[in-house]
Amino acid sequence: MNLQPENFKFKIIEKNQKKYIFDSIRKKYVILTPEEWVRQNTIHYLINVKNFPSNLICIEQKLEGKEQFFRSDIIVYDRNGKARMIVECKAEKVKITQEVFDQISKYNMQFEVDYLMVTNGIQHYICKIDYLEKSYAFLTEVPDYANLL
Repeated sequence: MNLQPENFKFKIIEKNQKKYIFDSIRKKYVILTPEEWVRQNTIHYLINVKNFPSNLICIEQKLEGKEQFFRSDIIVYDRNGKARMIVECKAEKVKITQEVFDQISKYNMQFEVDYLMVTNGIQHYICKIDYLEKSYAFLTEVPDYANLL
């Protein structure tokens, strides 16, 4: 998975000495943080390389936990409205640790998706979950949308 900035074209503006990037999913400019840079590159990768329909991608969806709220970075749905993949994006400097996998696993308790992905823009992990066998397998790449279903 190549998320290098030269691979995708972004609309970036500067306002009040802050940079903003246009989010094509939310249809608005958002503050360009290191994590947002990874999220936007991941979105463009999913849409332009892996053929994910943009209208089936949700950004920062609010999830209700027992005592707190969570926000998932990216959730991909199928055409029937079932969540199929959750993506957790971290800034490049953030190491992908067990704590990050624990975070995305908490999100998945609500959705029970087939795929979980964690990326910091440099390292990418994607796994397919088999609920019948109570197992998971790490994949070498993100499947095309058609193969996700």
